[in-house]
Amino acid sequence: MILSDPASASGNSARREPLMGLAALMRLAFSGADLTPVGQRLLARAEADTGDAEALLDLSITLQLKGDRDTALAVQAQALAVQQLYRLPALDDRPRIRLLAIMGAGDLMSNTPLEFLVENSDVELQLLYVGPDLPLPDPLPEHDIAFVAAAESDQNHVLLAHIETLVKSWPRPVLNNAMAVAQLSRDGACRLLGSVPGLVMPNSVRVPRDTLEQIADGQLSAAEVLGDGDFPVIARPVGSHAGRGLHRLDDPAAVREYLQTVPEDKFFLARFVDYRGADGLYRKARIALIDGKPFAAHLAVSQNWMVHYLNAGMTDSADKRAAEARFMAEFDTTFARRHADALRQITERVGLDYFGIDCAETGDGQLLIFEIDSALVVHAMDPVDMYPYKPPQMHRIFDAFRRLLRDGIDGRLER
Repeated sequence: MILSDPASASGNSARREPLMGLAALMRLAFSGADLTPVGQRLLARAEADTGDAEALLDLSITLQLKGDRDTALAVQAQALAVQQLYRLPALDDRPRIRLLAIMGAGDLMSNTPLEFLVENSDVELQLLYVGPDLPLPDPLPEHDIAFVAAAESDQNHVLLAHIETLVKSWPRPVLNNAMAVAQLSRDGACRLLGSVPGLVMPNSVRVPRDTLEQIADGQLSAAEVLGDGDFPVIARPVGSHAGRGLHRLDDPAAVREYLQTVPEDKFFLARFVDYRGADGLYRKARIALIDGKPFAAHLAVSQNWMVHYLNAGMTDSADKRAAEARFMAEFDTTFARRHADALRQITERVGLDYFGIDCAETGDGQLLIFEIDSALVVHAMDPVDMYPYKPPQMHRIFDAFRRLLRDGIDGRLER
């Protein structure tokens, strides 16, 4: 493959406004800003210049952040029909590392959100969307290292197999093996990690709707389906994230009620593990694993078993923030040390250069895994005045990611 300058693939992009990108737009949304005026400006740009792919891609992200997924994906398809390659410059536009992300079309969970890891740095990030209907540009854009950003989903399995074929002849180092990413479905991760000592990861069983109906009618028991437990169980639609459609079901009657509220045809079912601490609170951590080393990304503390950072009430509780600050400050000598063997085996079995886990600790001190994914968001968007302990920790993560890139370019990574 011959390499070229990325500007040559962008047509008249030099005369257009640059891409804002996911990190900038999500930061606006995270701060509570009204994205409607932003969307209106982007729409006006796209209407005035149908070749303004940057406006279309930013508009797609804006629509997704506002909850209009279907329209967002239609707009994204328009953008990719115009242009497959997008550029986010390094700080001061002086890149020391040129990173090419190999992306797939889809929503905000479809790709590793690399923008948060390299923003305001000396890393130039280029986003190259590929697929069976989106062939590689010839020549490829100039870059130092590539990263398989397409994440695991039912929709992405064909794409990941396609990427695996593409990278076999890639002219630069490539991080994150596509086939290793593909095995991170909820049920695939259970098969991969279920036998790791010191780790609890309940069977996550993929079931059709009629199986849940049989459980609700008493024709099947939950224990027969799960193989490792019984009620209470956790149910969620296949492909759902951030708690959408996620419910704890305590008996067959609850399954029947649940089915009346969700339209989907495929679900994941797993036994519920009560991971409350001695104080009755639930704690869920997000850990980034970079070249095998774990880093604390956040700790959410909640009264509710279904913990998400944004609904845990962290902004309302100085005690919860103090607990997170301690968790980050002591992580290397406490949590990471207690679970060192399990984390090492997770890294070895997953086989990725970069990924994340959402996890907790059980009452008997084991590591409880909720999710393993290469697309978990790790960011530095929280307000510094309320979370003064976070910037140093986030920069440790970002520095480690940059070292991963540098080591990959220099051939220092062990495979």
